[in-house]
Amino acid sequence: MLALQLLQNSLVFINTLMIQRVLSSDQWRRQMGAEDWRALSPLIYHHINPYGEFKLDLTRRLQLDAEETP
Repeated sequence: MLALQLLQNSLVFINTLMIQRVLSSDQWRRQMGAEDWRALSPLIYHHINPYGEFKLDLTRRLQLDAEETP
């Protein structure tokens, strides 16, 4: 159970970093309305399968910043 909680916390952290990256763009921030801001949460999980198979490429890093190179 502890491993599942650690995995969920890690995914929330990655979601937060990815949301921050998207919202650092002025173009996206201008498109956001009040309803969009209220619905924004790093607790999204539709792209996560916590009980299935995880396909991880440990030879690559996630590009969370535009300046980063793998």
